[in-house]
Amino acid sequence: MAQNTKGQPKEEAGRELNPNASGETGRDGVAGKGRPTPTRKEKVDARKRPLVVNDRGEAKKREREAMQQAREQQRIGYSAGIDKFLPARDRGVQRRFVRDYVDARTSIGEFMLPVLAVVIIVSLVAEAIPMLSLVSIVMLWAFLLIAVTDVLILGRLVRKKLEAKFGADKVETGLRWYAGMRALQLRQMRLPKPQVKRGHWPA
Repeated sequence: MAQNTKGQPKEEAGRELNPNASGETGRDGVAGKGRPTPTRKEKVDARKRPLVVNDRGEAKKREREAMQQAREQQRIGYSAGIDKFLPARDRGVQRRFVRDYVDARTSIGEFMLPVLAVVIIVSLVAEAIPMLSLVSIVMLWAFLLIAVTDVLILGRLVRKKLEAKFGADKVETGLRWYAGMRALQLRQMRLPKPQVKRGHWPA
């Protein structure tokens, strides 16, 4: 005996006409839109996943920061005279000894730049007075002669100190020149920075 849908409730009649109207997934767990319903874990992972462009930008930013920190560490270590941050020309216990010896001493040559500046200024001002210009030039040459003599004396003193401390056969070459070049620089401009005060001689 055939039954008419008129006698059935409206919900049951609608369910018969459209079996998927209740929103339930099909046989393979596929939603009505034709794709699998994402799980809760997949949704959370999708929100956490960063963009590739952001990853590259962040990586470059971190690389720049790391390079900047490395350069700053190198600068501080070089100024402080830490051996591993020094170039080959400044590395070693003997060169550290020479630096400390030169820095503990007051050398004539370290005032060369101020004297040169004074002579240049006097020469410019005294163009109308030839005698004053001549005197300034003579004083400059006298100062240079005294500075060179002082550097030579320093080289001999450094050599004797190194031989007494490390042995005559173990003294490195070029240390007298190294001491002289440092002695001709202003104390404030020396690198590595002086680690001893004037008069505090190295042991």
